Amino acid sequence: MIQIREMTTQDKPSLRQLYLESRRETFYWDDPELMHIEDFDRDTEDELIFVAESQQKIIGFISLYVPDNFIHCLFVDSSFKGQGAGHLLLEKAKQQLQRPLKLKCLSRNAPALAFYEKEGWEKVHEVKIRDAYWNMIYR
Repeated sequence: MIQIREMTTQDKPSLRQLYLESRRETFYWDDPELMHIEDFDRDTEDELIFVAESQQKIIGFISLYVPDNFIHCLFVDSSFKGQGAGHLLLEKAKQQLQRPLKLKCLSRNAPALAFYEKEGWEKVHEVKIRDAYWNMIYR
């Protein structure tokens, strides 16, 4: 059973580790040496964060920039993918943000793009810069 709850200060070490490991695994094309444990703090500053937990273990999180109805980060531990944590985190975001919800997803992150489309998100516009990404919307 997966529970979704707001992050507490005690969650930070686990979230920092999950964020680092997930990015190193997912973004295999980037240099893992440029990714650091403290990136989580910088990348989620001023964001509302919810965690997915299973049997007292944090298995994922979502970070929301509420003023823009924007989902900034959504990461699930690879050993728990496909078990519904990502879906539940998106459902929590829908309760917290006003529609339309927005996010950006790297173009070469095919599994994430497929996940968001399955969840009802639409690709709006592809931005082709160094790391091309899709602006996506949920109406």
